[in-house]
Amino acid sequence: MAINFEESVKQFTDFIKTEVKTETVVGQSFQMGEFTCVPVIKFGLGLGYGSGEGHGGVEGKGKGEGTGAGAGGGMGVAPIGFLVTRGDQISFISTHTNKGLSAVFEKVPDLLEKLFDKKKKEKAEAMA
Repeated sequence: MAINFEESVKQFTDFIKTEVKTETVVGQSFQMGEFTCVPVIKFGLGLGYGSGEGHGGVEGKGKGEGTGAGAGGGMGVAPIGFLVTRGDQISFISTHTNKGLSAVFEKVPDLLEKLFDKKKKEKAEAMA
């Protein structure tokens, strides 16, 4: 049985293009009051392929000849959060616990707002 590896890979990648989308995994974007929520996914893929051939016999190892082929793959898709918009503001809401760097990035908008408020207050006091 001959296996056309190129055709198999093409069929697999076509499947990924059509099926591995946020809409397929967790749904379309949606409205919640004033907010528009867009799901975000994480996608991972691993592929492997191998084949073999053989010919003449080796003494003590059999008569020779032979072929062989194998392929394998795996993929994972998981929701990681939502992009949430309200007017001209955009936030990311993680579906995982807030740890490490992601927690810092989530606090950046609040920190910037506090910094701008402080600068505004200082400027107002300087003009008074």
